[in-house]
Parts: sequence; structure tokens; C-alpha cells
Amino acid sequence: MTPTAEPAQGNLRATYREVLAEPRFRLLFSTRAVSITADTLRITTFSVLVFSATGSPLLSAVAFGIGFIPQLFGSLLLGSLADRLPPRALITSGYALTCAAALLLALVRMPVAASLGLVALVSLATPVLHGASSRLVAQSLEGDAYVLGRSLNNIAGAGAQLFGLALGGAAVAALGPRRALAVSAVLYLGCALAIRIRLPRLQPGEFGGTPGSAQGDGGAVRASLHGAGLLLRGRTVRRLMLAQWLPVAFVAGAEGLIVAYAGERHFAPGWYAVLMGCLPVGMLVGDLLVGRLLRPRARERLVVPLVALAGLPLIGFAAEPGVGVSSCLLLVSGLGYAYGLGLQRPFLDALPQDGQGQAFGLLGSGSMTLQGVGPVCLGSVAAGMGTGGAIALSGGAVALTAGWILTWHQLTSPAPVPNYSTGSENSTEQHACNPPAQ
Repeated sequence: MTPTAEPAQGNLRATYREVLAEPRFRLLFSTRAVSITADTLRITTFSVLVFSATGSPLLSAVAFGIGFIPQLFGSLLLGSLADRLPPRALITSGYALTCAAALLLALVRMPVAASLGLVALVSLATPVLHGASSRLVAQSLEGDAYVLGRSLNNIAGAGAQLFGLALGGAAVAALGPRRALAVSAVLYLGCALAIRIRLPRLQPGEFGGTPGSAQGDGGAVRASLHGAGLLLRGRTVRRLMLAQWLPVAFVAGAEGLIVAYAGERHFAPGWYAVLMGCLPVGMLVGDLLVGRLLRPRARERLVVPLVALAGLPLIGFAAEPGVGVSSCLLLVSGLGYAYGLGLQRPFLDALPQDGQGQAFGLLGSGSMTLQGVGPVCLGSVAAGMGTGGAIALSGGAVALTAGWILTWHQLTSPAPVPNYSTGSENSTEQHACNPPAQ
């Protein structure tokens, strides 16, 4: 992608050491890694708890994904709070709320429907917490340091998920599902205390909010809906969001079929876990290589090839390969996930200063929702054409998305950027993300 005109220093490469030297980012980074571990532990343990109580695979699957889809509604209805309330209080409250929910699930034997409703209700606040945290990261890191900060978060997120899965299995085996849920509550509590004690209390002018702007639930909801509408109506922001949502959703759909694919191909027991681990391993390696070795403009030029790399290997599943080839295909597909690093700076540049928190929350909640929908859609397709064909179809969809990104053209004139405090639009330049010259 050919970036828009910018100062020469815009192509300077930062280092991970420089990023981790920033105290505020280091705090947000470490608590996020712990919270993702707690999330993974809570989600998997809750699924086990529901299955043991009902014996229903369907309800167990619902328990696994019940916290994903409500996040989109939370972003649409409450997303503006990420820009309007003090971040320390907001992030601390978010971790405390999830701690209380996990503790309640651990200690109180409630009906399954009530426990599912509790998890769904608490997940409405997740985009607000993530939006406020991401906004602080964007304010704490500049230029390429911000992109590497997102890279570190991706790497830590993948590692924390793997660790959370391992911890969940060990905790359930040793303590039982309810006590394992209590362990996740302790982790959330630690995150809340760390933010409350170590994150400075910022005044409204320091985080972009305005005093009293969030008073009244109705005002917050109206502002959130209005802000989300302005974001999604803006062509640049909308297409940059879609470019970050769609490939991940299609690959998540393929990932959701790995267990069934291994069963259909009669792989030895346990091999499905190896296959599922190949994607995150590829993601870790891809983020490290692209984030550490390439300059900002090179990352932006490689967005389209990396998106294609995420999709094309999956097409090979149409031939229904064995364990070795399947593992290699998934590993290579995971490398392509690094395409997101080339979109971070153009996306940040396209956002208004007073709407960043809501935009980050919407970006995350939309991604989570589509990752929950993707496996359901691909599972329906697999019922008619087999899992290998469905995985190949998802790879083709990712490749088509790469072709769509390739059609983008550089904006030749300044585009209006929405002002969320007044509802008007100011004429300031937006940076478009463009494909490499062919």
C-alpha cells in the first residue's frame, strides 16, 4: 500500500524495548495479558460447568460463545463512555465487574439460563473497557511505537490464550470447574488493583473527555449510537474496519472446523489440538518478523500480500491433506495475520481525537462478533460440502478480501472527519490505505 505523503521520520522504525520503556503502556500491556488469560480460563471453565450440569453439547457451545455477540451491542449503546469517563475509574470498574461475575458463577448455583444471561450482560461493558485502554495506548505511543505496541498486544494475546487454555485444563482437573472460576476471579481482581494503584488519575482534558458529558444513561446511549453511526458512515474508517474484521472472521470460521476435520479424516486422538495450535504459533512468528524487521512503509505495502497469505493456504484443504500438510498450511496461514500491523497507523490517522475510544471499542467488538458468527456460518456450509471444502471456501473468501483491498485508491482531496462533540464534520485530511502500485 502506498502511504500518503508524510515526513521522512514517519518511516523510522521503533523497537520493542522502546515501547516497553513507556510506563503507562507497560502497565496496560501486562494487565491485558493477565486479563486475557483470565478470560480464556473463565470461558472454557464455564463451558465445562454448563456441560457437566446439562450434558448438552449445544448449551456448552452457547456458554463458550455467549460473551462474544453482546459486545457489539455494548459498543453501539455504551461505546461513547470510553471517551467521556476517566480511564482509570472505567478500566478498574470493568475488571472489578468481570471479577464479580466470575465469583458469582463460582459460588452461586444458579439456573443455566440465568448464568448465561449474567455472562452476556457483563460482556456489554467489555468494548468500553477495551476502548478506554486502547485510547490510552494511542496517546502514550507515537508513530511506529504505536504499531509495535499493537504488535506486542497481539503477541501477548495469542500467548495468553494458549496459557489460559493450559491453565484452565489444569485448574479444572485439580480444583473442579467452580474453583477454577474462582481462580479467574482472582486474576481479574489483580488487574483491577494494579490499574487502580498504578495508573495516574487523568483529568478530562488529558484523556479527551469533557466534564459532565457522560451524565445520564439516555445521553450516553444517544451519543454512542450517534458516534457509531458517524464512524461507520465514513468511507475510510469503515473500509479499514472491514479490512481488519473480514479476514480474521473467515479464518476463525475455518479454525472452528478443525476438530470436525480431524474427526472426518480419522486423525489420531489429540492431533486436533496440534492443528489448532498451528495458527496462533504462525501469528506469533508473523507479528515478530513483520513488526521487528520491517519499516512502517514496508508493512503498509505488504498488507495485500499478507492478507492473501492468510487465505491461500486454506484453499489447499480442498484436497483433504493429512496431518503434516494440514499443519503446515495452518502455520503459513497464521503468518498472514501480521497484515493488521500495516493497517494500524492509517486507521489511527483516520480517527478524530475525541472519538478514538469508541472507535477502538467498535473495532474490537465487531471483530469478536464476526469471529463468533464465522464458525456458525462455515459449519452450516460444511454440512453440505464437507469440512475440507468449507475450510477451502473460507480461504477463498480471504483471498477475495485481499482483492477488494487492492481496489482501494488514494484519496486525492481532504475528506471530512466527524467531530463527536458537536456532531459536525471538520475538513481535515484523512489518510487512505492504498494497495501497492501494479
